Amino acid sequence: MTTQQQVTEIATLEPSAVWSLFAQVAEIPRPSRKEERIRNRVREMAEAHGLTTRSDKVGNLVIDVPATSGCESAPLTVLQAHFDMVCEKNASCTHNFDEDPIRLIVDTDAATGEPIVRADGTTLGADNGIGLCMALAAAITPEVVHGPLELLITMDEESGMTGAKALTPDSFKGRRLLNLDSEEDDILYIGCAGGSDCVLSWSLPTAPSPKEGERCRIEVTGLRGGHSGCDIHENRGNAVKLLVRTLLHAHPENLHLAAIDGGQIRNAIPREASATVIGPSGTLDMLLQSAVNVQKEASRESHEGNVNIRASASTADSSQVLSIEDSWRIISALSALPHGVIGMHPKVPGLVETSNNVASIKWDLGDSPQTVRVQIANLARSSSESRKKAALGQIAAVGHLAGADVEISGDYPGWEPNPDSKLLTTCRRVYADLFGEEPKVAAIHAGLECGLIGECVGGMDMISFGPNIKGAHSPDERVEIKSVKKSWKYLVAVLAELSRGE
Repeated sequence: MTTQQQVTEIATLEPSAVWSLFAQVAEIPRPSRKEERIRNRVREMAEAHGLTTRSDKVGNLVIDVPATSGCESAPLTVLQAHFDMVCEKNASCTHNFDEDPIRLIVDTDAATGEPIVRADGTTLGADNGIGLCMALAAAITPEVVHGPLELLITMDEESGMTGAKALTPDSFKGRRLLNLDSEEDDILYIGCAGGSDCVLSWSLPTAPSPKEGERCRIEVTGLRGGHSGCDIHENRGNAVKLLVRTLLHAHPENLHLAAIDGGQIRNAIPREASATVIGPSGTLDMLLQSAVNVQKEASRESHEGNVNIRASASTADSSQVLSIEDSWRIISALSALPHGVIGMHPKVPGLVETSNNVASIKWDLGDSPQTVRVQIANLARSSSESRKKAALGQIAAVGHLAGADVEISGDYPGWEPNPDSKLLTTCRRVYADLFGEEPKVAAIHAGLECGLIGECVGGMDMISFGPNIKGAHSPDERVEIKSVKKSWKYLVAVLAELSRGE
């Protein structure tokens, strides 16, 4: 299907005001920290409709939208979304996220039977492209009744929230905000977890590969992956941890690591990982049996029906390897690092309080062929600042014991729930009137920009909502078509109610 055919087909979906914009957004590459093209396109769209725009030094965009006639006296409402998307793809996919448009496919969800939009082998970018398009559609669609609006579209949400971190009280004027970055259409979110990155790094000498020994490759594929906050409670398989578990059953204290790699994005659960090792005679047989056993365990423990763990003889050039001692150092650190839920919230049933995602391990040659740099990236989250620090301390302790350099960075705060929010009262009433039932009100174990906005700007009254998006941060990402329609209907109704001056 050509890009134009794709735009035409997607634009026929309802609400067309949102889907036609989403088809255009999908044409424009927008990895984190490379959002200039999408920012310029959104600015052009806004200015083509007579709206004024302004940017700050990091590239955040604010679009000023005059009120519908007769609604000028209503307080300002901020509609907030972000430009960038997580860029994950299947190993067999040749997509270039820096150059290629996302290939959109209208399909049916195999699990639910619901009509969906997904991408061809990559993340879809509905997170947060649908939210961005709902905000822009609300601003440029004449039939939408609203008071004065500011559209706040931020940069680099997915890799560090640097756009939100740069906001100040002068960045925008409104003090009530609708964040459109949630992924369940029957929930109003009023709180979120904070998070921080912790990277363990080693710069290690290599030596010539032993002449004797079996060269083996282990690969883990077929996992679901997913969002390291929203999906962490589902106990989904982590390819990096399963890779290490496989190695641990093959006398790893006798192995030389020749390569190891897994995971891609800090906030995505790793779906694929691989390693090349050299060991004594019998190593391949042990790895073959270990791969069978661990695959069965992963399928049973985590309901990973498509997991595939494979061991094979390696023909790759393994001329330089780590010593047995340094190899064991890396394997042990990976085994010791916590992954998954660390603790549940003591007062909110079903809410994960603290977790860690062992997000990736990277193997890069150093300045010379005799040096290799190994990095393990973690993303710890918690709605408790003290427990987040405790989790980071645990991760750092593993790194220090294994002789790693430890760097903690990218810290962002949680969003403290305010059940007495005036905006929440209005949004709950509108939802009940519109759909005949009460919405759920919850906090989310993921990082929303609301936490940073509240800290950097202050005085904010905020709610987050959005359509049903499944498999975010993985190539399984999909958005339910009827849920987009529901969320759009709800956004339009909320804006109409707020235009009355409440």
